[in-house]
Amino acid sequence: MIRYQLRCGAGHEFEGWFPGSSAFERQAADGLLCCPQCGTHDVTRALMAPAVHTAPAPARAEAVPPPAATPPGHAPGAVPDAVIALLQKMRQTVETHCDDVGDRFAQEALDMHRGTREARGIYGSMTAEEQAELDEEGVEVHAIPWVRRADS
Repeated sequence: MIRYQLRCGAGHEFEGWFPGSSAFERQAADGLLCCPQCGTHDVTRALMAPAVHTAPAPARAEAVPPPAATPPGHAPGAVPDAVIALLQKMRQTVETHCDDVGDRFAQEALDMHRGTREARGIYGSMTAEEQAELDEEGVEVHAIPWVRRADS
């Protein structure tokens, strides 16, 4: 997976994860990328510094960091409010710009991949067997956590 820093035409920056650079190029060309803040489809890669991997420093037995404090209002292991808010915004964007095809998701995605149906943004559900079929066909799909709506 490649993590790109992305920027929309309005100047909002966010990150996106892609299986490879060609996947980003293809999704951008098909208008499948949109800004999570304003919804525009004018999305490009922002300038990024390369990731440099170095060897880990030798462990020192006497240097054990204290456990991280749990933020106020959160149970240990709970999802922070900021993450929930971002997932709610993602859901709103998906529901606004994509078609809900329900349990027909796998067939719709396969038809678009094969060119028998016009490409468009869709969302829905699929079984593990359908996921395996899409993987085998090379159909690129992404699962996102489907949290409650922000207004509920």
